[in-house]
Amino acid sequence: MTDYVEHINQVLCPQKTENEIVLDLFAGCGGLSLGFESVGYETVGFEMLDDACETYNKNLNGKCFAKKLELDFDYPQSDIVIGGPPCQPFSVRGQQKGMADARDGFPVFIDAIKKLKPKVFLFENVRGLLFANKWYFDLILKELRDLGYIVEYKLINAVNYGVPQNRERLFVVGHRSKFSFPKPHKRQITVGEAIGDTMFTAPEGSKFLTPSMDEYVAKYEKASYCINPRDLYFDKPARTLTCRNLAGATSDMQRIRLKDNRRRRIFHYEAARLQSFPDWFEFAGNETQQFNQIGNAVPPLLAFQMANVIKECYKQGELYSAREIVENSIQSNQMLSLFENETIYN
Repeated sequence: MTDYVEHINQVLCPQKTENEIVLDLFAGCGGLSLGFESVGYETVGFEMLDDACETYNKNLNGKCFAKKLELDFDYPQSDIVIGGPPCQPFSVRGQQKGMADARDGFPVFIDAIKKLKPKVFLFENVRGLLFANKWYFDLILKELRDLGYIVEYKLINAVNYGVPQNRERLFVVGHRSKFSFPKPHKRQITVGEAIGDTMFTAPEGSKFLTPSMDEYVAKYEKASYCINPRDLYFDKPARTLTCRNLAGATSDMQRIRLKDNRRRRIFHYEAARLQSFPDWFEFAGNETQQFNQIGNAVPPLLAFQMANVIKECYKQGELYSAREIVENSIQSNQMLSLFENETIYN
């Protein structure tokens, strides 16, 4: 077993050392909550998909409720609010419809912040929110800042934080104290370090690409100007794991080329390691549901590092009142330059 696998198995273990309650909205299977439970918090989750909710409850100490959230919902009292509002409206494949899309979860997330007034909040979303939908992101920032929060954001690639996968996501943090995002690691973890014990084998139940699929993939890669086939490579991090390239037999499928040149689809437990889920974590549902849960999750190892800096921020207490921030931070360039950290990292 590699150092990476031993690390995620040891570090990502739920424990309770803190008194505060963390509310996880749109919790999925619990990747973000696992990070927060691993630094000692108790969590409560809400997720509309039964299979993801079942996975959360199988593995985490906190309770997840299968519930579709609405604006009139009465949330349990919480000290920290986290979540991943549905991002389909802002992804390329979601056609970037933004606020016009009924799956938009931001009104609900902002409503929860208004009602609960947590000391700190965090949400994660796709990078498209910073670009084609920047107008909508600006509205979200204004709403949250008008509630009296210093709001900082950063585009983070999980590969720079110990996760063996190139995965850029937007992280947004609101607080009334001082906050710093976690520092990037000096070394990237490879696919081989994550699944080297299985990647060149063909376990029972392996699914192989057919010759016609190989031909289709080759045409896709040529049209996409790929220099190298988009297979998983032992000595490199993986491409971004998504629902589509895990659960679907598509031209962009995550796959391994065996030594006999056959290509096989990866198993859900291999995808889970590439997403930094520990080996003890069990996924409920059928194969497609499990792949969807993994593809939608925040990598728990990245969530663990975010939880640590949120914890540090929370323990400092509120150094500034909501009124001070609304009256001064939003209107003062000096305060903005002091607190905003809006660098976009590639």
